[in-house]
Amino acid sequence: MQVSTESTTGLERKLTIEIPSEVVDQEVDKRLKEAAKTVKINGFRAGKVPVKVVKQRYGAGIRQEVVGDTINKSFYDAVTQESLKPAGQPSIEPKELEAGKNLSFVATFEVYPEIESVVLDGIEIKKLEADITDEDVNKTIESLRKNQATFETVERAAQDGDRVNINFKGTKDGEAFDGGEANDQNLELGSKSMIPGFEDGIVGMSEGDTKTVSVTFPEDYQDESLKGAAADFEITVNVVEAQKLPELNDEFFAKFGQNDGGEDKFRTDVRENMEREKEKAIKGKLKQQVMDVVLEKNEIDIPKALVASEINALRDQMGNQMMQQYGQQASNIDFKSILPDNMFEDQAKKRVALGLVVSEIVKVNKIEADKEIVKKLIDDVASTYESPQEVVNHYYGNQELLSGVEAAAIEDQVVDFVLNQAKVETESVSYEEAIKNNQQAG
Repeated sequence: MQVSTESTTGLERKLTIEIPSEVVDQEVDKRLKEAAKTVKINGFRAGKVPVKVVKQRYGAGIRQEVVGDTINKSFYDAVTQESLKPAGQPSIEPKELEAGKNLSFVATFEVYPEIESVVLDGIEIKKLEADITDEDVNKTIESLRKNQATFETVERAAQDGDRVNINFKGTKDGEAFDGGEANDQNLELGSKSMIPGFEDGIVGMSEGDTKTVSVTFPEDYQDESLKGAAADFEITVNVVEAQKLPELNDEFFAKFGQNDGGEDKFRTDVRENMEREKEKAIKGKLKQQVMDVVLEKNEIDIPKALVASEINALRDQMGNQMMQQYGQQASNIDFKSILPDNMFEDQAKKRVALGLVVSEIVKVNKIEADKEIVKKLIDDVASTYESPQEVVNHYYGNQELLSGVEAAAIEDQVVDFVLNQAKVETESVSYEEAIKNNQQAG
């Protein structure tokens, strides 16, 4: 086998590969003889069909099959010989396929980038810390009560926190616009589910009142024709309902899985859940910050094939989320057509680049999943279930689940590895600030 390598642009490589004709011919003859033992042709006994007859009947198909297999095998033999690491499948362009002549083809593909060394010098990290106060616990419990609240009709002016049933009709420059009209719509005042100024304009209105409220659509509004536009809404209030919060009693506690212990136990459980949420949020922000800085200091070329694969993975992930959200309505949607590549491209590039840099850190520093960290991650998940030990056993009994946790453990260890070499400053913030806009890395 003869191989010549050409570097074209960036990470792209071209291999021109030539295989002696006798290699293909010998394999074709071998398969013809094997086929002669089993093929059934009228006029011949099973296993007694002459190879010449088999060749006449099936020779072209067998040769095509051998050529395909030879191209695949020789490509992987060639990249091994040339010490290349392909990223994605190659594009194969045949040059010579004619029988009796040397088989030759050109394989075009991308390779993984070579990272000479990962730069971790001069990294500065800000780590958040927060205490959970009794006031924080009270706010969380109040939020839980609001989530379980009921509404009852009242004969008074609407207040923030009330639910109103309304009819409205919007106009822009005196003309109605699509989506600007609705009847019998429920709206919780203070929910900020409508454009700014809409809900505020309803506060103080009573059942049967009609009022025109002037608003301005946000500059980032999804409808291009309404971005930044001034509009008037004629609003009629049909019903005003006041929010009725549930009492802190055994019935309320049972909705959250607590059947004994009363309010003191409930407050303790709420605080413990808040502690877990706080630690998860702080860890997530810290991890995100570390990964962002590492990526910023280590710009690398990334294979287009890996980006394309990551785009498809992100699209599938969003498609699955939409399926769960909309159910049967989304079952016939072609997400590939409605969710374009550019929607995921930036995130995909970041994830691919980060994965390559993190993999290099893991390889160079020989980082392996720490069993204690794996155990803690599994225990943290299990602690949120009624039967934690069953969850733990399930994770350790399922290699796919366990591998996922081990990968997460390695990521955590990489973060710790970087932090040990970074300048870390601690910043005290409130609980609300600590959990605000928490996003996991990646």
